[in-house]
Amino acid sequence: MNYSEFLKMIPEAYLVLALILVFFGDFCLHKSDSKNGLLSKLTSLLLLGQIPVCLMAEPENAFGGLYAVSPAVNVMKVILTFGTLIVVIMAQPWLETEKMKRLQGEFYMLVLSTLLGMFVMMSSGNFMLFFLGLEMASVPMACLVAFDKWKQNSAEGAAKYILTATFSSGVMLYGISFIYAATGTLYFDGVYNALSGLMYGIIASADGALQSPALAIMGLVFFFSGLGFKISLVPFHFWTADTYQGAPTPVTGYLSVISKGAAALTLAIILLKVMQPLVMYWEYLLDIVIVLSITVANLFAIRQNELKRFMAFSSISQAGYIMLAVLCNGGTGVAALTYYVLVYIVANMAVFTVINIVEQKNGGRTDMAAYNGFYQTNPKLSFLMTLALFSLAGIPPFAGMFSKFFVFMAAAKQGSFAAYFVVFIALINTVVSLYYYLLIVKAMYITKTDSPLPAFKSDANTKLALAICTAGVALFGIVSCIYEWIAAAGI
Repeated sequence: MNYSEFLKMIPEAYLVLALILVFFGDFCLHKSDSKNGLLSKLTSLLLLGQIPVCLMAEPENAFGGLYAVSPAVNVMKVILTFGTLIVVIMAQPWLETEKMKRLQGEFYMLVLSTLLGMFVMMSSGNFMLFFLGLEMASVPMACLVAFDKWKQNSAEGAAKYILTATFSSGVMLYGISFIYAATGTLYFDGVYNALSGLMYGIIASADGALQSPALAIMGLVFFFSGLGFKISLVPFHFWTADTYQGAPTPVTGYLSVISKGAAALTLAIILLKVMQPLVMYWEYLLDIVIVLSITVANLFAIRQNELKRFMAFSSISQAGYIMLAVLCNGGTGVAALTYYVLVYIVANMAVFTVINIVEQKNGGRTDMAAYNGFYQTNPKLSFLMTLALFSLAGIPPFAGMFSKFFVFMAAAKQGSFAAYFVVFIALINTVVSLYYYLLIVKAMYITKTDSPLPAFKSDANTKLALAICTAGVALFGIVSCIYEWIAAAGI
């Protein structure tokens, strides 16, 4: 083995170094009174350093194609690192509570481990490395969901997450085995070439009869189903609401945007670059799943009274919008998907930052009734949350409107009747989503109560996280160079 190949994995190597530094920092500062603040600053600085490392990383292939990075993957790594930095900042009020003070180091190490798994997953050029990266991300994520072990809901949410993750991984491996049986390889380039031969009648069996692509199609269905669990697409979404409700609020935010973004981009790349010869099969599968995800999630979101469950169904709907971009069947779709994830991160994390600080100041309450009359006592937080909700709903002039516009245009570029129909359904559901996002706004501004939440001051970390997210909601849609930078990466 040529060990110099590892030098091509600079972003992943940097994350491994960051993990080691946080581990030794936690070990050395174990008895220090200033441990918590120093660990938070160290992790934030390491994540800040990760951004230029990913920006400067070149597209590389290593280990004979096992590791393969494109410009689009490097861009997504920057975006996910940026989102993880926001999670680390907004988690501070929760981590400084009496129960969590001693566990900050473990939290940061689990977050960095999960991010490393996502990097490996997106950088894979082989189905086995992809699966390894997926599990590297999933196992620490299960630990994060169960991190608040004193809460019964946390343990329940983690149990449901790990059980469904295990089941979906098994389904995915079953699909990968079919793909290997049909193509004889697990390398992405090899699978693409073999599928092209199957679809165009180039590959024949020993007796001269043309091989059927049925095995490959079966493998595609199982693989898509397994990854659909990770993205929480309908009908693979049943774990989502319970896990989001049980997990600590910063972990819920991390799970809803960072994990989803990595899995969505990886699925898009595999469908567009590896499974391209089977496009006539997976397009119809994707059409059905997108319509179901957006519609079912919106209908269930209307009925929710618990805010984290509400945001769970919102994230299922948003996953449907994210996958709309894949219908474009080209680099424009990947650019629209990546931009949507960036905008979704800042808008969703702004909402979860407010939920987190209210939860800490209000005895752990996350039900929607707790926000009745919120504007009377905390007008600034109400206003910032309203901006984020409007962005999630796609109301102009916020960035969410532009992100939805780009995924709609990407899907419409496909040009088929099915694509136009899916876009039409998505447009109708945008109106439905506006209604249920306005339910929170109504509770904060209009619903009267005799005992609204008391006025309180946010800590510096909450203010910083909200400032970053609000700036993104306001500027990412009108600063055109951001989308141009994403679009220039292609696929």
